Amino acid sequence: MYAAEIFGVFAVRGGDASPAVAGTFNKCFKIATFTSRNGVNMRWAKALTLCRCTVDSKSVGGDVFSVTPSNKSDVDYLGESTKGDLNVKLEHLEAFGIDGHAALEGPIEEVARSETREAEDLLKDLGIPSPSSSRNSPRGIFCSRTLNLRSISAIGYDMDYTLIQYNVMAWEGRAYDYCMENLRNMGFPVDGLAFDPDLVIRGLVIDKEKGNLVKADRFGYIKRAMHGTQMLSTRTVSEMYGRELVDLRKESRWEFLNTLFSVSEAVAYMQMVDRLDDGTVPADLGPLDYKGLYKAVGKALFWAHVEGRLKSEIMSKPELFVEPDPELPLALLDQKEAGKKLLLITNSDYHYTDKMMRHSFNRFLPNDMGWRDLFDIVIVSARKPEFFQMSHPMYEVVTGEGLMRPCFKAQTGGLYSGGSAQMVENSLDIHGDEILYVGDHIYTDVSQSKVHLRWRTALVCRELEEEYNALIGSRRYRELLVDLINQKEVVGDLFNQLRLALQRRSKDRPAQTLAATNMNDEDLTESMQKLLIVMQRLDEKIAPMLEADGELFNSRWGFLSRAGLWDKSHLMRQIEKYADIYTSRVSNFLYYTPFMYFRSQEQNLAHDSYTDYCSQVYNENSS
Repeated sequence: MYAAEIFGVFAVRGGDASPAVAGTFNKCFKIATFTSRNGVNMRWAKALTLCRCTVDSKSVGGDVFSVTPSNKSDVDYLGESTKGDLNVKLEHLEAFGIDGHAALEGPIEEVARSETREAEDLLKDLGIPSPSSSRNSPRGIFCSRTLNLRSISAIGYDMDYTLIQYNVMAWEGRAYDYCMENLRNMGFPVDGLAFDPDLVIRGLVIDKEKGNLVKADRFGYIKRAMHGTQMLSTRTVSEMYGRELVDLRKESRWEFLNTLFSVSEAVAYMQMVDRLDDGTVPADLGPLDYKGLYKAVGKALFWAHVEGRLKSEIMSKPELFVEPDPELPLALLDQKEAGKKLLLITNSDYHYTDKMMRHSFNRFLPNDMGWRDLFDIVIVSARKPEFFQMSHPMYEVVTGEGLMRPCFKAQTGGLYSGGSAQMVENSLDIHGDEILYVGDHIYTDVSQSKVHLRWRTALVCRELEEEYNALIGSRRYRELLVDLINQKEVVGDLFNQLRLALQRRSKDRPAQTLAATNMNDEDLTESMQKLLIVMQRLDEKIAPMLEADGELFNSRWGFLSRAGLWDKSHLMRQIEKYADIYTSRVSNFLYYTPFMYFRSQEQNLAHDSYTDYCSQVYNENSS
């Protein structure tokens, strides 16, 4: 498979007969020949030798291989389209003196095992990391739903916190400052307050009725909560919410922190809840409840954006706010050269978009390319999520000053404002699951493009890298915690059996077994007392450890993707439901290829313990 992907590069680029491709091809030949002398893959050496000597770079691309077109595509055994798959023309293999079938005789299990070893060796000799090594790293691309990139004809990108990664402390810190300035002008007491990004994390939910910030599990049950800036105890959370579920459809009460843009607003709101509780909010602002306070903070932040001072400051000194990523433009360049149509669809205006993209892309692109050269269509002021939900007028941006004129169809290379996703589909004649959209907002970018258009989706969540490393760093801690919980489970099982035996004895009924029935009263009572003390002491040890679990990521809220030791957070449930793949940054695509077949992993179920049972039976039968 990996070797096929390597040849896939030549199939797409070979038609250009570029010296760079030919040079790369010759380089591969030399490496393969060297390794064959050491017993590693004689067939690859033979094939590469013949390719170099008898075939020019143009025939390598156009005549030897064919790409499955849309009108001849099928679906594979995983239900994915075969469009874009590379096919080998056997007549050309015969011209090389290679019998494609004879070279692969034998049971396919043995052939595949041999080819896999040879592919791993070739990847190592080429100095190319395998996809599995990329996946098992903080920079991996993780798959929730199987996705064949070869079948994707167009890839759309959001800009803010997707293609452009901001320094959260700098960007959100300035947004917070402008928000607080506006709150001060409105009469709110803000002196002594400072931006604290560790106060919140993405995926939390604001309870606007109670002035709380909560973390829910995948079912919507609230596991942790903070009132103002003070964390609430587990008992208080239980008493306050009971079995009440977070329901994001009730927008009048719950506000989900979808993106890092939510950080400044949430920090400001929770701090102002403290001021409302301590009575320092002036009475002349009117009778304010927590919901009214949320509206006031939201209004202050809204004006911080509308006034334009924040974006003007960022545009004047982008180096203070933007984290450069030299690999990002190269990842998109690979996709474009692989035949993908690239789209930029952002809610930001034209001037801001152009400034940020020039700063982040142009200096890292080869051959004097500019950022516009990467994209087939650029849409600014897109008004997402409405862009995916309904039709709006589209305007073509025709001058560098942003002058626009109405239009009804997008053209390749064009720059547009507004419009709709349906217009993009019709202009490209590409629809539905042929398009992959990549964004950082779980609702505006990922959920709505999937729900309304059935586009394939990718979520960018920058915090994944920190969480991945925190999970590795806390592995020993979590193993110890799990061990203590398992010990309590064993002790608890025995205690429950003895309790049942005691219950049956009090009703003059026999216990579960003859031995339990014959146990005297004193031994039964003494054993139960001892076990109860052990369980109580274990609880005293386990409870604070559970509370501290995840503090390597965030001391208040724990891990981003988890709610408790084993369960998933509400955010993770949203990601699994709406994002086919997710990763920490767009440049991670560079570690894969534009032809990658992402396969979802086996999902653990509660009854998967049958595998342990099978292993136990096997060991017993073997001994």
